[in-house]
Amino acid sequence: MKILDVMWNAITGTIPKEIGNIKTLELLLLNGNQLSGSLPEELGYLPNLNRIQIDQNHISGPLPVSFANLKKTEHFHMNNNSISGQIPPELSKLPKLLHLLLDNNNLSGYLPPELAQIPNLHILQLDNNNFDGSQIPDSYGNMSRLLKLSLRNCSLQGPLPNLGNIPNLTYIDLSFNQLSGPIPSEKLSDNITTIDLSYNNLNGTIPSNFSGLPHLQKLSLANNSLSGSVPSIIWQNRTLNATETLILDLRSNKLLNISGTLVVPQNVTISLQGNPLCSNSALSDFCGPYNGDVDGTLQLANKTDCPPLACPPPYEYALPFPTCFCALPLLVGYRLKSPGFHDFRSYVHRFEWYITSGLKLNQSQLRLNTFALEAGPRVRMYLRIFPIFVDNSSSRLFNKSEVLRLRSMFTGWLIPDNDFFGPYELLNFTLLADYREFIPPPSSSSISKGALAGIILGVIAGAVTISAFVSLVILRLHMKKHHCAGSKRNLLSKISVKIDGVKEFNFEELTLATKNFNNSSLVGQGGYGKVYKGTLTDGTVVAIKRALEGSLQGQKEFLTEIELLSRLHHRNLVSLLGYCGEEGEQMLVYEFMPNGTLRDHISGKCKEPLSFAMRLRVALGSAKGILYLHTEADPPIFHRDIKASNILLDAKFIAKVADFGLSRLAPVPNLEGTLPAHVSTVVKGTPGYLDPEYFLTHKLTDKSDVYSLGVVFLELLTGMQPISHGKNIVREVNLAYRSGMIFNVIDDRMGSYPSECVEKFINLALKCCQEETEARPSMAEVVRELENIRLMMPESDSIIRDSLVTDSEKDSSTPSSTSAMKYPYVSADVSGSDLVSGVVPSIHPR
Repeated sequence: MKILDVMWNAITGTIPKEIGNIKTLELLLLNGNQLSGSLPEELGYLPNLNRIQIDQNHISGPLPVSFANLKKTEHFHMNNNSISGQIPPELSKLPKLLHLLLDNNNLSGYLPPELAQIPNLHILQLDNNNFDGSQIPDSYGNMSRLLKLSLRNCSLQGPLPNLGNIPNLTYIDLSFNQLSGPIPSEKLSDNITTIDLSYNNLNGTIPSNFSGLPHLQKLSLANNSLSGSVPSIIWQNRTLNATETLILDLRSNKLLNISGTLVVPQNVTISLQGNPLCSNSALSDFCGPYNGDVDGTLQLANKTDCPPLACPPPYEYALPFPTCFCALPLLVGYRLKSPGFHDFRSYVHRFEWYITSGLKLNQSQLRLNTFALEAGPRVRMYLRIFPIFVDNSSSRLFNKSEVLRLRSMFTGWLIPDNDFFGPYELLNFTLLADYREFIPPPSSSSISKGALAGIILGVIAGAVTISAFVSLVILRLHMKKHHCAGSKRNLLSKISVKIDGVKEFNFEELTLATKNFNNSSLVGQGGYGKVYKGTLTDGTVVAIKRALEGSLQGQKEFLTEIELLSRLHHRNLVSLLGYCGEEGEQMLVYEFMPNGTLRDHISGKCKEPLSFAMRLRVALGSAKGILYLHTEADPPIFHRDIKASNILLDAKFIAKVADFGLSRLAPVPNLEGTLPAHVSTVVKGTPGYLDPEYFLTHKLTDKSDVYSLGVVFLELLTGMQPISHGKNIVREVNLAYRSGMIFNVIDDRMGSYPSECVEKFINLALKCCQEETEARPSMAEVVRELENIRLMMPESDSIIRDSLVTDSEKDSSTPSSTSAMKYPYVSADVSGSDLVSGVVPSIHPR
């Protein structure tokens, strides 16, 4: 085996040490999963490993010193985890290392000066770690092969190093630190595109060495203590074409004037807001609100001159080379992980040449219509690759061998590396229509976790030992809990702050409440752990969510979830009563919900079906709970995993939204007071409920929750599951609605119902499930419409509804006739916390 590729799945558990036995392994690709635990030392003894990608998981613990043995490894991609401790200086022994990406972890200690001894290091990216008080070693100025140095928000102090001796440096980001002293006066490389020294304590004047840089796109010195003049020579000698830009961000310093001419070339943006020189009215054009950065999704010019709408979908016009013709493209989800530029628009043509030459294609075969800028910074795009026109041929498709060749080029990282564009990652390789027979895709709706594990294991079985076989089964299945009674430690022992209204339980209390976590108390389980029904010493019945060892969050994430839940107080949200962090445990204690999950009631598990009046009441309660999250919670929250199994019913059948393990903090105003419209984040959630636009763009908004709730509404109306036997509930209900057969799919277990109310409810549900974000109503509009439908309800239905509530109140202490006592608070897919906002706060973004 040379490649172990399980990227972008939902694999949990730890990385098995037995992978270290696969001595032939060259590519270890585990990124984009939910792996936890520490990195095995054994991975450091893979003699042929070229690339290790574990980014975007939940890996914790230190970097093994054994990784210094990976003499053939060129790519260490370990960003976006919770890796902690000191960077081992021994990594300086790696002779072929090109990319060291460790950003967005919990690294600490000092920056090893020995890293400057790595002979071929091109990218050193360590943003968003905490090297508290550490200085940037002077030796980093001697990294002769370095192209990118990114140490953003690392709690660094001391002076700036002299980077003028690095001949090919293209990108410097040392922002959001506590660096001090003057800016070195040595001239930087002519290749430099980006210099970001903002949000430090730099003083002195702006040196003139920032002039004469022919490829500079952004110079940011904002929020420092720089004084004196702004040298206009920085922009005077620049002539920019239509796609080139230059941003000079000098906000919030102590600058007094501009030396030289005030003539500013086209496409140059200068921001001087917050400096003393803005009192000069002649400079008012430069002192307004900052609007220099370009972000979000950008549309590129259409390169075809072909007549519109002449190709039958999914066929499209290929580029006119030599003539317009309809062809079926291959769609490739592609992301630049650490590019060496600020603005991609200037380099699109160069990028197209790089990709097509690497794939051995004609440049006219590639179309790049849009791209999206993401935090990192990263650039995500869809590449549309077309077959070439062949005269006198009816073929408008790639043949099978060409599809397989192109696929292997991407999946095997066979496209030669490009220093400027940096490392890339393959997000997906999509086959449309007639291509699907070449590589039949697995059905996302029918493949189980166990089946996927079997597929993975079947691929590797012939290449690894029996021990590796067993461990990779463990990798795909949920880890078994090993409780070490003697290791008494409190995860929150270092935290002195007590959270109001939330009790800290000790381990003995919860053991007693659940009869030593006896299986008789077990009421549900999911990927995060198990849920037990417990009775506290005061008689309070609670639900206790206990994490499995393999899915434990870090202390910080666990505390974040507790702090978040402690602030949520609403009638339609499940209340957090307490937590326990003793004995190496992570347990959350919630109010007990005796009538179980909404999914149980609409799936037929419960004997007594819900009437339409009750379903409408549940829908309104759920919408009110989510509206609270979006507009009244402090800070606001996007739930990100709304589904029928996460809506619970209490003794009075009041709906309560639960399980905030995947929630994200909503955007807050940025440094300029502007409120971002979305959070860019890895896609997480449950298939069938996922907002398709969020899935495609990774932009999470309040309308993503609206879509998911719309699917729940369709479940309430039809009794169907979101995905069943390859059929999608949104598509099926839309088809019935358009054909005038909508009442044929309404759940007949509801009994009689007022048709005009059901029709309005269907209309609302389908509006919530529109593919376009802007076409969906807001959550406030959803609540308002549900209230209107409730007011339309006939009096007889109101009586039925009220009688159900009254009956449950009378007998709330005993099991209901629905037998739902067996299904208290439990999610079908309980997950760990992911509550770190992607928004940059005003001082130190983390």
